[in-house]
Amino acid sequence: MSFSENILLGLETAFSLYNLFYCFLGVFLGTLLGVIPGIGVLAAISMLFPMTFHLEPTAALIMLAGIWYGTSYGGNTASILLNVPGSPSNAVTCLDGYPMTLQGRGGIALLMTTVASFCGGSVGIILLMSFASTISSYALNFSSAEYFSLMLLGLVAASNISGGSVIKGLIMVAFGILFGTVGSDIYTGTRRFDFGILDLADGINLVALAMGLFGVAEVISSIGKVDGSRVDRSTLKLSAMKPTRDDVKRSWMPMVRGSSIGSFFGTLPGTGPSIAAFMAYAVERRVAKQPERFGKGAIEGIMAPESANNAADQTSFIPTLALGIPGSATMALMLGALMIHGIAPGPQLMTEQPSLFWGLVMSFWIGNVLLVILNVPLIGLWVRLLMVPYKLLFPAVLMFICIGTFSVNNSYFDVLLVVIFGAIGYGMRVLGFPAAPMLLGFVLGPMMEEHFRRAMLLSRGDFSTFIDRPISATVLGLTVLVLLLGLRPLFKRKPSVQTGTA
Repeated sequence: MSFSENILLGLETAFSLYNLFYCFLGVFLGTLLGVIPGIGVLAAISMLFPMTFHLEPTAALIMLAGIWYGTSYGGNTASILLNVPGSPSNAVTCLDGYPMTLQGRGGIALLMTTVASFCGGSVGIILLMSFASTISSYALNFSSAEYFSLMLLGLVAASNISGGSVIKGLIMVAFGILFGTVGSDIYTGTRRFDFGILDLADGINLVALAMGLFGVAEVISSIGKVDGSRVDRSTLKLSAMKPTRDDVKRSWMPMVRGSSIGSFFGTLPGTGPSIAAFMAYAVERRVAKQPERFGKGAIEGIMAPESANNAADQTSFIPTLALGIPGSATMALMLGALMIHGIAPGPQLMTEQPSLFWGLVMSFWIGNVLLVILNVPLIGLWVRLLMVPYKLLFPAVLMFICIGTFSVNNSYFDVLLVVIFGAIGYGMRVLGFPAAPMLLGFVLGPMMEEHFRRAMLLSRGDFSTFIDRPISATVLGLTVLVLLLGLRPLFKRKPSVQTGTA
């Protein structure tokens, strides 16, 4: 099919009433949960993941994608008004968004971040439409050796840039792979690491692990840290949202640069919107003629990171859909949704499921337009939600987490797993261990094992198959380079302290 025919097929799929409804539902629920401080995109998708199990695959992915970028939009509200980031990628927005609120310009900040998010998302969608098919055509030549190497690179990259210690990130990746091996052997069917517990015969439930690590842990961490009573509603009326001519003039180039940076980082394994937002902010501060304005309410400080994280949201689908390799923990959940519905992600997805792929891509346009329509008129609603005491919100969130987990398999054991992983997730936060690499290891671990064992079977046990193939050898070389760069701070010599004599 030609490019234009694919677009028409995607529009026909996305504009069906069934898919249109779930696109709206996804962006609305994503925005709603994104506004609530401490929830974040991973917790939001984990909580609503079970709702998609009974939908058609295309509608399920459209809804999850809507939650994904809807949460990014919604996270702006808590970041700007309360100085509490709704997600890690929104943390940069706090630096200049909250000072704008203190200056009585919170409404302008919310409106302009909505514009930046739409522009960044649009650039990301165009790149996704342009390059996904090219990457898929090259990926058809990949063997198990290449896939194993790419997944290894993704896990090492995730451990390096997840924040904090690289060693801690690698440890979490290893634990994720360990949890992923629980259940039945993929080739022999032999049960392993289940300690004789029948409920673990099919492995650990992805939803239970994700909800515990991100949902429960996020809620517990946010208790006592949110106060919505300090929001001044008079500065958030529609009449107070009109930006000045200087605001508009200062916003164009940061949006362009932020969209470009976000599009690039979104395609890289293990990076995603958080890194893109921080990089965009750093670039704007570097190129600014008056860098001292940043941190005091500079509009460039919110336009660049917001356009970057939304561009990265869209382009992160390129490696996930075209290669079957998630670049972030959220994309790992998307990959899990595909597998649960019996669809194999990878280079053949575009040819075997063209209506699903192009319908999903076209739904991104619809979702971004819906978000603009939802965010501006409903800002008053989101502000009222922020004013609800958090002591009333978090029990409701925990209740929905438990109901959602139970509804997947009607299993009380899965609810117990949520409690266990919630405790583990909170303990990891206290000790400074990142949770995202663990989720990536959990999803990619079984796939890595499958490709590794298949490569060994095809090469009759010869490990050199991973370096004999040029693409695999190049990717492994990049993996070693990324690992060494991450470990470099550990080998830096501390300056010696010399003491003088009197």
